[in-house]
Amino acid sequence: MIKYNLECSCGEQFESWFQSSSEYDKLHKKNLISCYACGGTKTVKKSIMAPSIGTSSKNTVSHNLDHKKEFLKNVKTKLKELREYVEKNVEYVGDKFVSEVRAIHYDKKKKRNIYGTASLEQTNELKEEGIEVQTIPWVEKENA
Repeated sequence: MIKYNLECSCGEQFESWFQSSSEYDKLHKKNLISCYACGGTKTVKKSIMAPSIGTSSKNTVSHNLDHKKEFLKNVKTKLKELREYVEKNVEYVGDKFVSEVRAIHYDKKKKRNIYGTASLEQTNELKEEGIEVQTIPWVEKENA
């Protein structure tokens, strides 16, 4: 879609939207663009228009930066809450995570929720085996 400023010989100026520049040309050639004030079709033409360019002032930049900082602070807070929930409600198995997950999945060990450490490669291997695992960004307590 494209917006053009239009001008009629009667002095009226108005805006109109077109599917494309070529669509405007096609409609203009067929005299299908009319002035809302006088109804004229042969007297309507495009007028000079300035492009719409967003400007950034120091206030806008500062506001955006403040908004981003607040958003990141909220994300860190939520991640800290998630960590606290996991630590309280899920069994920590540390670096034995991969073997424990496989034991639960294949050996039908007692099903329980566990968490621990695994590399990205190990996590991908578990997923390829059909074992459902999730990676959680672990925010350090003192940085949250």
